[in-house]
Amino acid sequence: MVRAELIFVPSPGVGHLLSTGEVAKLLARRDERISISILIMKLPYDSGIEALTQNLKREAPERISFVDIPDLDEATRTELMSLPRMSFFTSFIEHQRTPVKNIVKSILEGPDSGKLGGFVIDMFCTSMIEVANEFNVPAYVYFTSGAAFLSLMFYTQNLEENENCREISECKDTDADLPVPGFINPVPVKVLPSVFRTKELSAFIVAIARRLREAKAILVNTVWELEACAIKALADDVNAPLIHHVGPIINFTNAGAANNDKKSEEDIISWLDCQPPLSVVFLCFGSMGSFSNEQVTEIAQALELSGQRFLWSLRRPSQEKEKMKLPTDYEDYSEVLPEGFLARTSGIGKVIGWAPQVTILSHPSVGGFVSHCGWNSTLESIWCGVPMATWPLYSEQQINAFQLVKELGIAVDLKMDYRKGNMLNNEPDPIVTAEEIERGIRCLMDGDSEVRSKMKEMKDQCRKATEEGGSSYTSIGQFLEAVIDTIQEGAST
Repeated sequence: MVRAELIFVPSPGVGHLLSTGEVAKLLARRDERISISILIMKLPYDSGIEALTQNLKREAPERISFVDIPDLDEATRTELMSLPRMSFFTSFIEHQRTPVKNIVKSILEGPDSGKLGGFVIDMFCTSMIEVANEFNVPAYVYFTSGAAFLSLMFYTQNLEENENCREISECKDTDADLPVPGFINPVPVKVLPSVFRTKELSAFIVAIARRLREAKAILVNTVWELEACAIKALADDVNAPLIHHVGPIINFTNAGAANNDKKSEEDIISWLDCQPPLSVVFLCFGSMGSFSNEQVTEIAQALELSGQRFLWSLRRPSQEKEKMKLPTDYEDYSEVLPEGFLARTSGIGKVIGWAPQVTILSHPSVGGFVSHCGWNSTLESIWCGVPMATWPLYSEQQINAFQLVKELGIAVDLKMDYRKGNMLNNEPDPIVTAEEIERGIRCLMDGDSEVRSKMKEMKDQCRKATEEGGSSYTSIGQFLEAVIDTIQEGAST
């Protein structure tokens, strides 16, 4: 039996690593010919990766191993930490290339190693394509965002490199609309992700898009029925790699939880069990999501005004501006919430820290999700059939929000064009008023809305896609066969 070894190189971010672990498990369980080594980069500061990796290791099936890439030496760490954030990240990934090459050599020299079938690299680790080239094997990309965002990246690159158009960043303060392939509606410039709104960050994304085109294929965490328009647009792009739609890739085990979160989870579920069906609005803003005290006050006032039952994941912002540190839990919510809020809402609401998101969204009492629209959270909400209210914060979340509201009709617009201020420039976050938030919550929790019925339909379609004969099931099979065929072709030459 032909055996293929795949080398996964995920980006060192919680959302990316969780999603990568899940797609690796899916591939290994689907085909016994596949073995996978996931190489773990460790950032030179606490990013939550170490605890997450330990949980993933405990859950991993046979034929998946996790290998820690050695820490950088002190001098290199000091040098990198002095760089601006984007330069730091690019340089950090570059410094992993030699250790990755050495680790792969060691894996292939092992007695149980199969034939090297290729590298599966994260969208932010495209410099690893050169390592794959050195081993003379294909480089595949696992794209943790959606197909529409990938289409936007390629569109931006094409504009700036082939059509001599002015940079999109120059249009950031206009009311212009863009005819982006993969979208049914013209895309307003105001909902473009922040990375397209400055020359430096836009150049970073264009450089990634250019390298993505070098991959043999891109595995996208999406579903044909969810993003057919975008997937078709990518297929029509003659310079784009082959696209495999392999989603929804979802972590159902709360692998991101720390050990001390288990009792908290039991308490949350116990509270939800006491609530009527579809009565609770869940507010949660991702692993990096947090707000200023002023914004917290507006959210609290909105919840009181709405009279809605709520479960609110409230996190403390990191005070270290130069590092992408995760928010932490408050020890005492009264230090940030309005005086008397907890007492006044004790009968209908619950404020929590870390949230077991999939478990909560799966609960029958949850009827709506106020979300930052991260792609993992979006897919989780669709899987559970919970309609969303969009409140994007960073990354590609604004374009996800536009897609959910305008393209798919499975979310309501709370503040689709919101974006956090630039911490490094001491730029304050804009404030969403209590009135705006209350209006969004009331619209979201309308039990007879078209948004709710469309979300239920999309839930059914996405679940069917993963079943035998479904669109994602078939696409994953095509990728696995391509990996094995490549090895067999290499053996016959």
